[in-house]
Amino acid sequence: MKKDTKIVHAGRDKKWTGQAVNPPVYHASTILFDTVKDLKFALKNFKNKIMFYGRRGTPTHFAFRDAMTELEGGHDCLVYPSGIAAVSAALLSFLRSGDHLLMVDTCYGPTRAFCNKMLKKMGIETTYYDPMIGDGIKDLIKDNTKVIFTESPGSITMEIQDIPAISKVAKKNDIILMIDNTYGNLVNFNPYDHGVDLSIQAATKYIVGHSDAMLGTITCTEKLWPQLQDYSYYMGQTAAPDDINLAMRGIRTIKTRIKQHENSALKVAKWLETRDEVDLILHPAFKDCPGHEIWKRDFNGSNGLFSFTLKQGSEKEISTFLDTLNLFKMGFSWGGFESLAMSFYDLKAERDLPLWDDYGPLIRLHIGLEDADDLIADLEKAFDAIK
Repeated sequence: MKKDTKIVHAGRDKKWTGQAVNPPVYHASTILFDTVKDLKFALKNFKNKIMFYGRRGTPTHFAFRDAMTELEGGHDCLVYPSGIAAVSAALLSFLRSGDHLLMVDTCYGPTRAFCNKMLKKMGIETTYYDPMIGDGIKDLIKDNTKVIFTESPGSITMEIQDIPAISKVAKKNDIILMIDNTYGNLVNFNPYDHGVDLSIQAATKYIVGHSDAMLGTITCTEKLWPQLQDYSYYMGQTAAPDDINLAMRGIRTIKTRIKQHENSALKVAKWLETRDEVDLILHPAFKDCPGHEIWKRDFNGSNGLFSFTLKQGSEKEISTFLDTLNLFKMGFSWGGFESLAMSFYDLKAERDLPLWDDYGPLIRLHIGLEDADDLIADLEKAFDAIK
């Protein structure tokens, strides 16, 4: 089946939905058993998508897991209460004291904080590497390197990593390759086609799509599945059925929404490129974005997220710019139907490598589902305010 058809039908097995179109929302902690035989069967098979205990999942969970696995790939999927919960579960499931982690320097801010605060405390060493390193990552591998973590495009500055090249190095050295595939969602990037072993998403963003639920997911290969499943359960990781229901609903429209986000973002970015105030457009579809050629080779498209730098601008001017915006709101996260604008990223403090010392102020935009011309008018008004 084509991807559009899969998006509509994934996870809709009758054993989860019954006669309904959508799986019911099961609110459950205790699961009751009629006989000792039933209880013993559940004890023996509780890992195999049967009702055992609420934290192990219900048909609401199982339907969503099936849909995510079919659409993203991998052997199976687990669900977590947030994106960073999924990141931490992935790392803690496969790292222990004395291990070494290679983490991309452009990772999501809370991922960096988890490495620096939690993993360090546990005796796990983290080395941050240049996102454009490609197969040069082989020179950073140590005898105790267990995981290479990628995020492509990079958070805020949008560098595209050469995942296939890194995968070859990882496989040669028996290292697990993980990716934060939130930008790739279920439409833009197919991680298992490019050699990834484990894929993480903040489903909070494009999968839910409406800024009203927190959720994380992990899909992985069959080899990694038993350990991920066990360790995530030991850590008490689970997600609420209501949030999963919102994510399941979001899946059905994700392709349509992503296409609208993509088209509008390209229109806005091309307009920004004409502005004298703008220095650099950090959008994967633009040739000046680091890794643009890799993006053309490996990705199926873009979405609503990109950044741009200004040639100059004081903190007061950037504040005026943001305060003048009306349709663009200031807020964390992205991937909802609304447009967002954020700035004041201290890249010198937040990065280990001095990749962005020579650029002016950076503003990150998420282009929502509003009319692109209205968004351009909103930005034009903000530029006028700082002239």
